Amino acid sequence: MLDNLLESSTRTWNEEDLWLAVLTRDAAWDDFFVYGVFSTRIYCRPTCSSRRPLREKVSFFKTCDEAEAAGYRACKRCHPRQTSPDALTAGLVIRARQLIEEQPEAAFSLDELSRQVGLSPSHLHRLFKQSTGLTPHQYAAAFKLNRFKDEVKTGADLTTALYNAGYSSSSRLYEKASDRLGMTPATYRRGGAGLVINYTVVNVYLGLMLLAATPKGLCALYFGGDETELKDSLQKEYPAASLARNETPLKDWLYRLLRYLDGEPVELNLPLDLQATAFQQRVWQELRRIPAGETRTYAQVAAAIGQPAAVRAVANACAGNPVGVVTPCHRVIRSDGGLGGYRWGIERKEALLAQERRFSKKE
Repeated sequence: MLDNLLESSTRTWNEEDLWLAVLTRDAAWDDFFVYGVFSTRIYCRPTCSSRRPLREKVSFFKTCDEAEAAGYRACKRCHPRQTSPDALTAGLVIRARQLIEEQPEAAFSLDELSRQVGLSPSHLHRLFKQSTGLTPHQYAAAFKLNRFKDEVKTGADLTTALYNAGYSSSSRLYEKASDRLGMTPATYRRGGAGLVINYTVVNVYLGLMLLAATPKGLCALYFGGDETELKDSLQKEYPAASLARNETPLKDWLYRLLRYLDGEPVELNLPLDLQATAFQQRVWQELRRIPAGETRTYAQVAAAIGQPAAVRAVANACAGNPVGVVTPCHRVIRSDGGLGGYRWGIERKEALLAQERRFSKKE
């Protein structure tokens, strides 16, 4: 499966995810749960077109039988006991994803993939992009690149890794990998061997901040409370790279960041060197367009990149952001106004938003 791109096919029972599926009427969850509304004693499928209830009035159930045993009756609008066309469509998209993942070396054309799942090419292309945020071709490319990364992280040699990932030749891998990995595949295979990453750790009002960069640009901006843990996180991503605590090449960027964190409206259009899938790149670019002092919901970000159904994939991309503040994932919140998650702790997200609201009002 894709790393930090799409959710795993094996879902966990997390009520925040379930509520997000209700808010976005996500058809991919129609076969996973139903929700009951206490005030009406009616239960619905996630895609029900009825008016959304208040969160505190909602209970979640794994089956219709479970909901009815709790005293709820089936909605007459969405008929949760019947298989919906949306659920069938979601199943066909899942089948297409499975074919791509099971046979990455096959390099299915859109026509071939369409025949396999029983949809027209144009219909599959539209539904696949609505569901995942990517075209089938983009999904296959991202899946292979992530499989390559997984292979090399577990110790496979470069040739084994590229063929296990589904590449027909090394040239296919090298065509796009430098842009996505921030380095050549051979360098990534060596865990960044030969790569010097300069870093520094400073105290800011959010705790400790680690700033790190390759010769191409910033590759990490982490927050935490323990310097050793911050450095270990960076070393885990680049296990064979040489980490040098050297503030000198970072000082101009660091100065701008410290001014920003002190409440000055400084532009943070800094050079970046990030490992990312195509979808993550699109999401992170959109996040950098959100003005300081403003927020967007995960659904709004998904709509802004032209993929309104890819709300959960947007949330995953935010969670995988390795460069806090510069790529301001803290400015993305839930549709109900809740802050949602944050890689470096919800308290830091709340503090950043409060600070940005204050200095944006002064402008």
